[in-house]
Amino acid sequence: MKTGVTSARTRTVSWEDPAPGFAQAAKMTGLEYIRAIFERRLPSPPMAELMGFAGSEADEGRSVFTSDPGEFLYNPIGVVHGGYAMTLLDSAMGVAIHTTLARGERYTTLETKVNFVRPITVDTGRVRCEATVIHRGRRVATAEGRLTAEGTGKMLAHGTTTCLIEGPADRT
Repeated sequence: MKTGVTSARTRTVSWEDPAPGFAQAAKMTGLEYIRAIFERRLPSPPMAELMGFAGSEADEGRSVFTSDPGEFLYNPIGVVHGGYAMTLLDSAMGVAIHTTLARGERYTTLETKVNFVRPITVDTGRVRCEATVIHRGRRVATAEGRLTAEGTGKMLAHGTTTCLIEGPADRT
């Protein structure tokens, strides 16, 4: 049974075929590949388009993503779902590690831990997620990230990740 007045909203998402970018990745260092995506020379990952975030800065061992939280990200209690903050942190921390990869290396996330500090709403405004590598070994790398409100500088969430590094010889 429907009750009350509803005001339907829609969201249309478009993205480029990511396959050409994947093909280029093996020919580039991790930093070259990430910069090519951030500079729009290669397509952004469809996930970033879906959730409304983009990479803005990349240096070796560091990445920055920005986003404007929207109502389409709200959960049933009227705030942005925690998965949004988690996704921004996971992306920024993973990309920070990705910037350290040599040609032919790849990584996968083994573990991520996130602490939510304050709620995010559309009133929060633009958010910034900055991540840096803490440790980069031959097989394991760790990174930390901080998600803040650009307008106030207030921390919204922070986290850490552990990633497994594989080289071409490690693949079976």
